[in-house]
Amino acid sequence: MATYHSTRSRIEALSAKQAIRRGIAPDGGLYVSDELGERRIDLAGLASKGYLELAREVLGLLLPDYPADEIAACVDEAYGDTFASPEVTPLVKLAGESMDAQALPSYVLELWHGPTSAFKDVALQMLPRLMARTNAADEGAADKIMIVTATSGDTGKAALAGFADAPGCGITVFYPEGKVSRVQELQMSTQEGANVSVCAVRGNFDDAQSAVKRIFADRELAARLAASGVQLSSANSINVGRLVPQVVYYFAAYAQLLREGAVEAGDAVEFCVPTGNFGDILAGYYAKRLGLPVAKLIVASDKNNVLFDFLTTGAYDRERPFYTTTSPSMDILISSNLERMLYYLADGDCELVARLMDELAGGRYTVPADLLARIQEVFGCGWADEDEVAAAIKDCWERHGYLIDPHTACGYHALQQVAAAPDARARVVLSTASPYKFPRAVASSLGLFCPPDDFACMQVLEKATGTCAPTQLSELREKPVLHDAVVDIDGMGAFVEAASAKL
Repeated sequence: MATYHSTRSRIEALSAKQAIRRGIAPDGGLYVSDELGERRIDLAGLASKGYLELAREVLGLLLPDYPADEIAACVDEAYGDTFASPEVTPLVKLAGESMDAQALPSYVLELWHGPTSAFKDVALQMLPRLMARTNAADEGAADKIMIVTATSGDTGKAALAGFADAPGCGITVFYPEGKVSRVQELQMSTQEGANVSVCAVRGNFDDAQSAVKRIFADRELAARLAASGVQLSSANSINVGRLVPQVVYYFAAYAQLLREGAVEAGDAVEFCVPTGNFGDILAGYYAKRLGLPVAKLIVASDKNNVLFDFLTTGAYDRERPFYTTTSPSMDILISSNLERMLYYLADGDCELVARLMDELAGGRYTVPADLLARIQEVFGCGWADEDEVAAAIKDCWERHGYLIDPHTACGYHALQQVAAAPDARARVVLSTASPYKFPRAVASSLGLFCPPDDFACMQVLEKATGTCAPTQLSELREKPVLHDAVVDIDGMGAFVEAASAKL
């Protein structure tokens, strides 16, 4: 049975259920298993498997202390009827002129057919089900769990949708005031649920995420909450239960390529992933460790290109200007999941990871040259500034008749920047959000008139492109705002404590 421990030490060994329930290790590290890749997914017969079967297989490998019947129940509840596409994450070929000099077929993996129109739904429809099944396994654990999450835009709503009114759970979501799209803000501020708390924070996402980590490390707060039967956990991708379900859609993409005849079993595929916190692309690395033939994983950044600089030079420097862009879910300077990647590619060197994270607390670290070389064998990188994002949205529409949001546009642009790996037989861009979550940015990129109201922008976009806004987005206009709290960074802990008292 796989055991989990911190990226920064092996002092404590936990089951998958315990790691999911805790969310983050007491020393600030993230939970990892040294058995990742010891068992692999058999590519033979992959083409015949649908999403739910693949999910059962992948989760069964990565979370082995969950019995098969529990995994099956979680999968059915998460994906049985909550996604608009029967494929859950459908693969769409970009028609028309190839955007690749080697004329490789290019595809978009649509990850936004869930209830909040963002890729976070794939994991956050699963995490509450996994969390609910930890109770019996953790003797002596607190009766209730308070999920505390900072969001740069999409995680918050997806977590709220997954955990709203979940038995034995509460959820508190913090988002940076004025630094998410109007649609994203309304998705959170209108969320119903007796166990739900939402609060804007004066600061950026990195400020909020760092404060959440301090809340988890606050032993006095933990003791007070424990006295009232409450334990903190996380829904960010720092929680391994959030990360693991994302591995599935890489195998689902490959299965769809096999069914289409675009590749044969064993052919390598390249994935280009818009990412800020490194969780979405780390799931691709997990898939590679489980046997998926991945030629290269391309990290696509926006103007906050700290990951591009790190992957190019080996120096991670968070002391740099922070930009608010049209791709707010990627406006991040501290990429938490990079720590897991460092652990695996440093061959499990906890001391090195702990030292690098200590150095990052001071603003900067540099990895050894041999580690950088191993990282660059797996990961490529590209980035787009705001003009390039707008140009990518326009180019994708004019060249392929396909509408993308600003985050996906970063991936689309990066794919053209980075030459294909020699062994790649197809290239896939992960599309992380519906373009209608960012109607103003998308309509403006197409040269359309943008009314002051975002919902009027949706209508302009629908008329001009012949596409339709997801109902759950267009209906936000009519919903009442239920959450309007705003706090400073140093007030977040008190807000969590007050929210926990209501459980």
